[in-house]
Amino acid sequence: MRLLKVATCNLNQWAMDFDCNLSNIKQSVAEAKAAGAMIRLGPELEITGYGCEDHFLELDTVAHAWECLKELLLGDWTDGILCSFGMPVIKDSERYNCQVLCLNRKIIMIRPKMWLANDGNYRELRWFTAWKSKDHLEDFHLPSEVSDALSQTTVPFGYGYVQFLDTAVAAEVCEELFTPQPPHAELALNGVEVFMNASGSHHQLRKLDLRNRAFISATHTRGGVYMYSNHQGCDGGRLYYDGCSCVVVNGDMVAQGSQFSLKDVEMVFAQIDLDAVASLRSSISSFQEQASCKTKVSKVFVPYKLCQPFNLLMSLSSPLKIRYHSPEEEIALGPACWLWDYLRRSGASGFLLPLSGGADSSSVAAIVGSMCQLVVKEIANGDKQIKADAIRIGHYTDGQFPTDSQEFAKRIFYTVFMGSENSSEATTTRAKVLADEVGSWHLNVSIDGVVSSLICLFQTLTGKRPRYKVDGGSNIENLGLQNIQARVRMVLAFMLASLLPWVHNKPGFYLVLGSSNVDEGLRGYLTKVEANFVV
Repeated sequence: MRLLKVATCNLNQWAMDFDCNLSNIKQSVAEAKAAGAMIRLGPELEITGYGCEDHFLELDTVAHAWECLKELLLGDWTDGILCSFGMPVIKDSERYNCQVLCLNRKIIMIRPKMWLANDGNYRELRWFTAWKSKDHLEDFHLPSEVSDALSQTTVPFGYGYVQFLDTAVAAEVCEELFTPQPPHAELALNGVEVFMNASGSHHQLRKLDLRNRAFISATHTRGGVYMYSNHQGCDGGRLYYDGCSCVVVNGDMVAQGSQFSLKDVEMVFAQIDLDAVASLRSSISSFQEQASCKTKVSKVFVPYKLCQPFNLLMSLSSPLKIRYHSPEEEIALGPACWLWDYLRRSGASGFLLPLSGGADSSSVAAIVGSMCQLVVKEIANGDKQIKADAIRIGHYTDGQFPTDSQEFAKRIFYTVFMGSENSSEATTTRAKVLADEVGSWHLNVSIDGVVSSLICLFQTLTGKRPRYKVDGGSNIENLGLQNIQARVRMVLAFMLASLLPWVHNKPGFYLVLGSSNVDEGLRGYLTKVEANFVV
């Protein structure tokens, strides 16, 4: 038996936060080594963070990434373990999205991404060049400060794989898995048994099944070990990356990480018998025939063994049932995790939401309530980082910390019903009931006086007094008066968010949450933080 233990991970990286990102990477490597893993895979562009956007165009971003990689290689982090680190690399005058494969304090290969994600939420062609050459590996000259420190001048660069004494390993980066001719098909025919997919895949409702089917398909008919690593959390932008790192063997999921978690580092391990891969391939006649006339792919030979000796105490990872959340759970958990990440990194003391009792703002309030429940749950499970963040944000003292989600919400979540003479008792009551259920600190405010003052000011300036349509006014008058109410609510929300911490003797500020629906946000006709007050 050729036993191989592998480690992949969900990492909560933050764009341009090199210190935090490096700390998470080190923790993941340390946990992988402690568990006896021989391969450690991290997510795409993990050193810089995936969502750096136009910061990728700055030379400093690449330079800082090399500094982080140098620190990893000068320490003992890669001793005895193959590590794949994601970072941008400039070769000649082109910038590439790369996986850097390292072992025993040396870089053994740099694999640039060949097919870039450039649709939907992704714009990789704006920042990176796709590597097109498949003929051979080129020599890449390391930056002088790195080569001097490592006593290593050049590194193989390009499309290829690493041949060890006992197995072959290759990288397939994110989007490449989903192309019509994915690299793993050709690599499998060349004898590659372990595929490492570093990814930056955002959460989208029911998208996880699409990813999992791709991993299973990649190894079901051609055999192989498919490792997948993903970011998890908000990295500073609009997207939430939903983790679910996993390991698939011969079409069976044998290890799966969480999809929604507040953890910064989550490891996923699998113990595999590589002879099972060889056995499946040798049993498929068509695979044997195509492998005999394959197009050869360049390789880097490393005289090192990754497999471990047979041990009766080491049990193999067995196929498991893939875990999926219901659509309702995805809606509740994904945005909640995003909100917590944004809050803890912002320096704010909490959220403020104009709560109308309507569907939009009520949904946002429920998501914040879900966030508070997740925080309390993870603290109860012993997560020290989440506990420290919650104590800081909630301003707990004397050793206290959140143990009840409603009590925690009372400290960090403020809701305001900003009603008018047109608001109904039903919406007022619904807002109050929901606020009590979530646990928010709730205010009930009438904006009639402010609206009336503005109308009087307009009448003084023009000599005309606009009326609502129900009172005989025109469409123009009606729209203008509705917009006055919306803008008053916006100004009041930001004033409360700025000054309520001062009122309650707290530092910082509150983040104002909007509750417009998606098409309003995308098409630009939203009013920031406007809540639709239903009559």
